[in-house]
Amino acid sequence: MTTTTLAVLVPLLPFLGAAAGLLLGRTAPGFVRPLAVLPTLAAFVLAAIVAVRQGGDASVTAATELTPTGSIPIELALYIDGFAALVAVLVGLVATCVQIYSTGYLREDPRYPSYASLVSLFTSAMFLVVYSGDLIVLLVGWEVMGICSYFLVGHYWETPEARAASIKAFLVTKLGDVPFLIGLFALATDAGSFRITKVLATVAHGGLDHPTVVALLLLAGVAGKSAQFPLHTWLPDAMAGPTPVSALIHAATMVAAGVYFVARLLPVFEASAAAMVTLAAMAAITMVGSGLAALAQDDIKRVLAYSTIGQLGYMTGALAVGDRGAAVFHLLSHGAFKALLFLAAGVIIHAAGTNSLAAMSRMSHLRDRIPDAYWTMTVALLALAAIPPFSGFFSKESVLGAAERITAGHTGHAPGAAGWIVLAAGLLTALLTAAYATRLWLLTFHGRGPEAPDHGRQPLTMTVVLWVLAVPSLALGGLAYRSLPDWFDGNDLAPTLTTSVLGTGVALAGGLVVYAAWRHLTGLAARVPLGAVAAHPEGDAGLVEAEAIATHAPAYGDVASAPDPADPGRLLLGPLHRHAAVGFHLDAVYEALFVRPVQAGASLVRFLDREVVDTYVRGAGTLPRWLGTAVRRAQTGNLQTYVSALLAGTVVLAVAALLVASGA
Repeated sequence: MTTTTLAVLVPLLPFLGAAAGLLLGRTAPGFVRPLAVLPTLAAFVLAAIVAVRQGGDASVTAATELTPTGSIPIELALYIDGFAALVAVLVGLVATCVQIYSTGYLREDPRYPSYASLVSLFTSAMFLVVYSGDLIVLLVGWEVMGICSYFLVGHYWETPEARAASIKAFLVTKLGDVPFLIGLFALATDAGSFRITKVLATVAHGGLDHPTVVALLLLAGVAGKSAQFPLHTWLPDAMAGPTPVSALIHAATMVAAGVYFVARLLPVFEASAAAMVTLAAMAAITMVGSGLAALAQDDIKRVLAYSTIGQLGYMTGALAVGDRGAAVFHLLSHGAFKALLFLAAGVIIHAAGTNSLAAMSRMSHLRDRIPDAYWTMTVALLALAAIPPFSGFFSKESVLGAAERITAGHTGHAPGAAGWIVLAAGLLTALLTAAYATRLWLLTFHGRGPEAPDHGRQPLTMTVVLWVLAVPSLALGGLAYRSLPDWFDGNDLAPTLTTSVLGTGVALAGGLVVYAAWRHLTGLAARVPLGAVAAHPEGDAGLVEAEAIATHAPAYGDVASAPDPADPGRLLLGPLHRHAAVGFHLDAVYEALFVRPVQAGASLVRFLDREVVDTYVRGAGTLPRWLGTAVRRAQTGNLQTYVSALLAGTVVLAVAALLVASGA
């Protein structure tokens, strides 16, 4: 088969698997699991073959016009360059692992057939986004992922949290998609085509009339899809869905789509210095804010959700300094270790038997019960914290190195301000990332919370997947940073001495500070009498308040039901903890700025409709009704009454005529 034919089959196979799964889910349930796993696995193998054949050389392109539009044509086009081929391999790997993992994780779920079909459709849509050479076809995959995320996040629709999270994810991403669509139309109008190759050629020749407007409109969609400030608030709430869905959304699809889109059309954004600085500022706020929020979360999946937001900030930061190679390198590396983190968290939740015990402060004695999750999650957390030689170190250093080169004025099309913003925020985020990664590891596997009931060993399909993903989490960075430049733009991805020392130094400092705080709090908690462990409330209760409550206040409950008081996040954040725990009240800001005014406007419209419009309508109907009643009463059917009325009328008319005549 030709490379083009294989590339067409890559998104087609999961789509056919999804359709067959939906059709046979009820009538032939025995086929559901093979239909979920085998088409996705085949697509992964074909994507790998396409990548090998493409080899980082000339792009694979093909196109056929879908239908005449009378204006700008829409084409079913392929455009597979080096980084598109590699991203497709990542999507296939993670999607296959998620499907295999889900056969064990959701083996007792009655809605597994629809779940597996939606995951396959989700995967097909992301493949379409990656391989598409036409912006409208890319938009189709973009929107299909949005509707799939709505259904998958709301999989546990019996719970109000899942229902609210699915609606929020859909609406917030759609909020960004509206300007995104306008930006696509404006871009195609300037370029005269939706074909990516023609758009890039137009940019290269300076043919964009409004590059800043177009770039900023497109960034709104990127902020929504890739959960960047200020449209990131949907992603932590999306943890209400099944854990494998979280792994798929965070690691390979959905949130990666926005970063991938900017990387694909980076010259469009480089045409506007204002857009690049805006992208850098958005990335910086996202990185630092999500790092602080992650340090304050108690639910393990919300920690990982804020972690994803921050790591996507690194990717957008690399794009803001004009280095798409560093951005996609970190996307690939992050996809492996973040999928591993979520799937390991799923093993932890599975061991506890319920999603409600995902709170880290209530975990204990898990290291020996789930050794596979313990060791593989340790590898993934070290990669997340960018500790050498794990993969996250090399990819994160490529981002910091790109920013450092911009600040030194050595290379790139980005403004120097963007380089300084990304470099400063990236180093601070490296400290915060190592801090919350260390906190997660300590509270999850070495906590003092109540011991959850033992639900036995996890299915083999779950544990095997963890070790498969541990390999790229450990080795991908060291093996890839030398060869990946040939697949991208040729920019050097090797770690530089300055950023390596600074980045690793602040990461180690963040981890050590959290560990020291945890040891101090653990020692304090060990001296508290067993019956006086306080379940201190949410807020800014740090070390001093915890000690005072435990020493002087009545017991809040038995130690078996109290959370672990040795949480270093409260101590280190201090008064900031209560604000970071709720995402710095951004949802409350949206409530005040948008939700309440809309509700007030709706109430006003309802009042006007009821009290003004309805009153007018009722009045318009009342007058004819009264006239009809009067006329109906006059129709008595008595002939004498009619003659008398006729004579009376004649007399009145005669008198009126005489009066008029006399007046004249």
